[in-house]
Amino acid sequence: MNALYTSRRGFLLGTAGVATALTLGVSRQASAAAGSFSPNVFVRLESDGSLFLTCNRSEMGQGVRSSIPALIADELGADLGRIHVVQATGDTVYGDQNTDGSTSIRTQYDMLRRMGAVARTLLVQAAATQLGVDPSGLTTQDHHVVGGDVPIPFGDLAVAATALTVPDPDDVVLRPESELVHMGTNLPLVDALAFVTGAAQYGADVTLPGMVTAVIARPPQLGGQVSQYDDTAARAIPGVIDVIEMPRWSAPGRFHPLGGIAVVAEHTWAAIQGRNALRISWEDGPHAGIDSASEYDAMTEAVNTPGNKRRATGKADDVLESATRTVSATYRVPHLVHAPMEPPAAIAWRKDDSCEVWAPVQAPQRTRNWVKKVVGLPKDNITVNVTFLGAAFGRKGKPDFAVEAAFLSNKLRVPVRVQWTREDDIQHSFYHACAVQRLDGALDDAGNVTAWRQRIASPSILTTYLPVFHGLLNLELGMGVLDLPLDIPNVSMETHSTKEHVRIGWLRSVYNINHAFAAQCFVDELAAEARIPTPDMLKKIIGPPRALTSDETGAPIPNYGRDLDEHPVDVGRWHRVIDRVREMSGYDVDTDDASAMGFAAHASFNTYVAVVVRVSRDPRGGPKLEEAWVVADPGRVINRDRVIAQLEGGFVFGATIALYGNVTLKDGAVEQTNFRDYRLLRMHECPRHIHTELITEGEAPGGVGEPGVPPVAPAIANAWFALSGERVRELPFRPGMLPT
Repeated sequence: MNALYTSRRGFLLGTAGVATALTLGVSRQASAAAGSFSPNVFVRLESDGSLFLTCNRSEMGQGVRSSIPALIADELGADLGRIHVVQATGDTVYGDQNTDGSTSIRTQYDMLRRMGAVARTLLVQAAATQLGVDPSGLTTQDHHVVGGDVPIPFGDLAVAATALTVPDPDDVVLRPESELVHMGTNLPLVDALAFVTGAAQYGADVTLPGMVTAVIARPPQLGGQVSQYDDTAARAIPGVIDVIEMPRWSAPGRFHPLGGIAVVAEHTWAAIQGRNALRISWEDGPHAGIDSASEYDAMTEAVNTPGNKRRATGKADDVLESATRTVSATYRVPHLVHAPMEPPAAIAWRKDDSCEVWAPVQAPQRTRNWVKKVVGLPKDNITVNVTFLGAAFGRKGKPDFAVEAAFLSNKLRVPVRVQWTREDDIQHSFYHACAVQRLDGALDDAGNVTAWRQRIASPSILTTYLPVFHGLLNLELGMGVLDLPLDIPNVSMETHSTKEHVRIGWLRSVYNINHAFAAQCFVDELAAEARIPTPDMLKKIIGPPRALTSDETGAPIPNYGRDLDEHPVDVGRWHRVIDRVREMSGYDVDTDDASAMGFAAHASFNTYVAVVVRVSRDPRGGPKLEEAWVVADPGRVINRDRVIAQLEGGFVFGATIALYGNVTLKDGAVEQTNFRDYRLLRMHECPRHIHTELITEGEAPGGVGEPGVPPVAPAIANAWFALSGERVRELPFRPGMLPT
């Protein structure tokens, strides 16, 4: 808690260029510039009543530019109609701006409220001084300080408030949550008009005087290098300006560009044609000769042997060896790629003593740090402007494409736009980690699970950062393994070292995808063996409502970086979503012989989700998604409509993973190129209805952007078994079962 609050004090720096930094233990004044009142970087009030509220996270359709200002405004008592949203640049003054891990509200809820409360406290104090009354009798409402004889507009107090000492955010009193009038409502999307009229500016929309465009031919294999090249034909293409060799990549790459040859041109088409005309001989990288089949064979061989025990209670091995009733299954999830609607694009302009970047990035501060490495300027001389993101799913948290633009602009000293094509995006991305998991379970005569053993082989994201690291982190196992409630006396969770062959990065829901698919399909298999409904089996396995502890699991519970006292792993909330989705879908009374239902549940990012899917048989033999039910318990929510939209989008994302998602390697290179061979779920393939319901009973806010994904694939797989009797233990579904 203290570390969070210390960081929050650092936010109180005022608006750019007009305020001094707050040193702990030293009081300061609110900033005043031309009649404006700015007690912190999130709030600026003008004397005409205009209120500028800063959003410090990236907007990619999740509505964060609506939710964050609304939360501040709620605490302040402001009129949403008087608000102007300001997008933060990549400066540490705004706190952590990394828009991933479903953290925007989950980790900032208290801090954002306190930013509004600081401003409210000062406006009330200014009004009390003006009225000669005790400030305890005043409050704020609808852009006024009220409680006196006549409400005083905020704008009339702006100048007076600047003379007051800004209180420590720890010391301000927050409103009772019952007085937060916008929380839990359907808030308008502040950028909706810009989105539907085309006025919204995405990365590739930015144009600057004298700007040139570059596309890059990158090595087909991770770690491959340019051996030699001939650019004669490329330079002959009309509009081509230059051909530049990019810096060579070496492990660990982190967010360094992959290398290759850049073609710089007057416009995108010329750059692409120039790239096509290049003649390049590539030097093989260390992953030459690697194919997906051999990769999965190695992992499958590994999970059939004992691994490194990461969670252990009782004697799972002994019980399994002596049991007369066992279930065993091996599950596989392939590499996946984000494939956002908007491929990466970034503009950089290196001037004599500054560099400015415009890009659809999820992590502007990380972007600034990496741009610094290639332009050689102090960090304070680098500005990162965040455009709208045409989706991201974690891809744009890696700023390699912005670093490419900065490198080229640093060399040419003109604005450079680096544009990735769809093929670039699919073949040269950071990929979701593939995984093979073997699960073994023992049951007694009453159908109780007496032993659970899970062996996992999967490359770690840490391979992006360290030259040698081949085991999963606790953080990665905390996504459905270390934090999985198991009321089973004998448990063993084991991992195997697995080498990466592509850049491993986070994708929407990260390792929860792998862990939920294996565990929730296995619960269904155990239920079939015990001849009881799958929801009943899951409730037996997770046990009674309680707060999960490390003492119970015998292993740490990372809990997505949140304190277990404030964000407990609450088994009671598992039960809530299980029971409600069962009731809402009619799971237990379904009598449709032409279709069947499948169930799965999972908790991630401090949110609990249960899913039921009804499938029928497609004329071509595969599953047809008829209808879906999603129940989520995310704790307190700000914008109800956006939360539901995220869960619906998460379902579609998860269904794509189940039916189509598959990145394969041949001789170390990604085989897929575009949507023709990396299929996404299409509109006619979506369920006719996705019924979504929220359970909100006052708990601290959980994440909402990612938790809707993990239970979807196992629910579809379980539905397919109920319909066909055929187990699906590897994703995606067999290609021959699905339409082309």
